[in-house]
Amino acid sequence: MLPSAEHTRLGAWSASSLTQLADTVVDEVVQRIGFYRTGVVPAEDLRASIEHSLRLAMAAVDARHGRAVDIEPAREIAARRARAGAPLPEVLKVYRIAFATLWRALVDRERPRSTGTTEELLGAATALLQFADRHADAMTEAYREANAEVLLLKHRRRSALVEALLTGHPAPDAGPWEAAALLGFPRGARHVVVVADTPRVAEEGLPGVEGRLAETGIVSAWRLTPAQQLGVIALQDDSVSTVIDIVRSTPGARAGISPPFDSLSDTPRASRLAQAALQTLPAKKEGVHVFSSSPLAALVVCAPEEGRRVAARVLGPVLALPAEDRVTMTDTLWAYLSNSGSAEKAAQLLYCHSNTVRYRLRRLQDLTGRRLSDPRDAAELTAAIYALRLNQDATGDVVDLDS
Repeated sequence: MLPSAEHTRLGAWSASSLTQLADTVVDEVVQRIGFYRTGVVPAEDLRASIEHSLRLAMAAVDARHGRAVDIEPAREIAARRARAGAPLPEVLKVYRIAFATLWRALVDRERPRSTGTTEELLGAATALLQFADRHADAMTEAYREANAEVLLLKHRRRSALVEALLTGHPAPDAGPWEAAALLGFPRGARHVVVVADTPRVAEEGLPGVEGRLAETGIVSAWRLTPAQQLGVIALQDDSVSTVIDIVRSTPGARAGISPPFDSLSDTPRASRLAQAALQTLPAKKEGVHVFSSSPLAALVVCAPEEGRRVAARVLGPVLALPAEDRVTMTDTLWAYLSNSGSAEKAAQLLYCHSNTVRYRLRRLQDLTGRRLSDPRDAAELTAAIYALRLNQDATGDVVDLDS
């Protein structure tokens, strides 16, 4: 401990000098750290926190026992800065400036004295460094705790806004465009909805997708449910191919993507189409399917009961085949129609010869009495295969279409 006379003299000095030192530190902080010129942290709050920390530091020097000083105020300051969005390095830099300024003032105070100057300065330096270390640790810990709370609240709010867009039930004071603005979507952008299955309960099917999209300049917002991960994506220029590539690059992804749409009021419809696209994937197999832009496909999704009746009526003889034959025939028709009527492309997907595809299609046409060369028959077969894919259960089997 300091001698009583020195203890009293330091106390008197700090009482008269710290207010002026705080002004000096504030000026230097504002000059050197651009964040504090933005007004996000009020000037009076900045100054009060600096002066208070200087007084705590001086108390530690005066007592030569840093642990006797209450460090809780430093935690409160750090939490406020985290909630204000101040970067942690800039927060800590303020107090490095403050304590350096205090040290220079102590040196200037002790230098004219001839007795005990070195000893006093060494003791003060030790106490000040110990306090500064505890101060920084406390601020860092409190900042990270508060920042984690801020991020969690932000994530919950974004998730709620995504839910509002997907369901078409926004908050009373926020319609689709207001929700999109809060999510950071650019005005005038086109959008898509992505729906991905989760590999396990509440585990993202597309981990890190928001960050990967952001790296290409694409803004998105996501919501996680126990069974699915859903996202609304604002396209940048003609970036739908970029979205598809990023989703497809995710190992194990099972996802459906809606066609692009303009009005955010159409988000619930796009969500249904993305769900339908996901449902057309073979059960338990990874893949990404973009819902057809065909109005016929959309009609099947929007009228599911009628779609089931169409599938049962058009494909009835095919559905009556043994399971292996039924799957082969319907998979072939789906691959053929999904690839613009190309037997060659369908064969590549099915790992068979193009003549095999043509043989299966002839057999299917004979069974159904419908020809793919006839526009009306082709439309009925297309509607029927869409409806059939939408009525697969979790095992990939077709549910009872007559129910």
